[in-house]
Amino acid sequence: MPPKEPDRRAKPHRTIRRLVIWYRRNAAVTTLVGTATSAATTAGSVAGSVAGAAVSGAGSVAGAATSAAHTVLQPLVFDPLRRLQRGLGGPDENAPINEADRLWVAVDGMGGDHAPGPILEGCLQAVERLPLRVRFVAEPDLLRAAVAELALQEQLDHALARGWIQLVPSGPSVGMDEEATVVRRKRDASINLAMDLVKQGQATAVYSAGNSGAVMASAIFRLGRLKGIDRPAIGALFPTRDPEQQVLVLDVGANMDCKPEWLHQFALLGNIYCRDVLQVARPRIGLVNIGEEECKGNDLCQRTYPLLAAERRFLFAGNCEGRDILSGDFDVVVCDGYTGNVLLKFLESVGSVLLDVIKVELPRGRRGKVGSAFLINNLRRIKKRLDHAEHGGALLLGVDGVCVIGHGSSKALSVLSALRLAHSAANHHVMDDLHALSGQSSAAAGVIACG
Repeated sequence: MPPKEPDRRAKPHRTIRRLVIWYRRNAAVTTLVGTATSAATTAGSVAGSVAGAAVSGAGSVAGAATSAAHTVLQPLVFDPLRRLQRGLGGPDENAPINEADRLWVAVDGMGGDHAPGPILEGCLQAVERLPLRVRFVAEPDLLRAAVAELALQEQLDHALARGWIQLVPSGPSVGMDEEATVVRRKRDASINLAMDLVKQGQATAVYSAGNSGAVMASAIFRLGRLKGIDRPAIGALFPTRDPEQQVLVLDVGANMDCKPEWLHQFALLGNIYCRDVLQVARPRIGLVNIGEEECKGNDLCQRTYPLLAAERRFLFAGNCEGRDILSGDFDVVVCDGYTGNVLLKFLESVGSVLLDVIKVELPRGRRGKVGSAFLINNLRRIKKRLDHAEHGGALLLGVDGVCVIGHGSSKALSVLSALRLAHSAANHHVMDDLHALSGQSSAAAGVIACG
């Protein structure tokens, strides 16, 4: 009897079979990650195709494997807040910067938990990548010590020589734990001098990661409120399920207790910012509430609803429940500062909690480690996408100047993102339309009176 012919059909490698089995057994994890990264599938496919072409000389099998690895296991996830802060149609950081296009920004170098070193480091990175010049306001002795500690002297000297950074000496700064009214006594504090630079026209915007109450007080005292705006509001950008869309939430902490007229003014401010800077032709305005019906909510929401519904200068899309804030159905949502701050702090925790939960749920042992190695980078990107502490600051709307408030724990990357946001607001001339809104204050007052 002739010997049996060996089965020459190619069999998948044992490691690959085990990996496939692991993925099938952990369908819940892979589905979660697949959902979070679905918006980037096209970009991942392009990356895989390029990688496959680069190794085509090594054989079609290797090329196919490389393409599959890049497409399925390492998809490219866009960072929505970074994309937003660059501004639609904004400066390309890879393109050469025209020196004539650089705008001056005043930076409170003493604001924040880690100031002044990481704040300066972020400014040095910003002037290299963005069409900016920075007037850096700080206490000289503390600044010199920070420069030496972080070995920034050579980089700082280069920026000074090019005229990208100018150092402005200040007096004792405002502490993170001090009362906001201390800005009246410390007249030469860094935050006050930075605001003065904007007031005097020596800077187009101001940035501070310091005491948010003191920043707001200094902005009101030094820059003044816009005509027709009773209370400024802090507006923060939240991600939505659409990687290319964000929602502006205000107020997120400037005013704990609000009046209906203030929420109406917040909507006017948010509408202009969303239209000018985010380039949304007809922003959809929502009122944070516990139900969609007009009769729902507390006294503040019930009294605010008719004011927003009667306004003809923006598109009021109705009440916005908590589950709808990140849905993409609204471009601007307004609420009192207490509610907004709770939303902001909750969102800040979601990324890290999500990552921790998935880490716990991943299987143990060798198979779990193999699967985790493929997923961990994607999960970290998702965490950054949801974590506002990683993405710069928020705009203080309603004062007579572009003012960006950073997170107290801001370091270099957050400073860079915040300065990109400040440049975007200044470059789109948002203040021109805000001043025009002030001229319409009498009409707004008439609408409010009728309400």
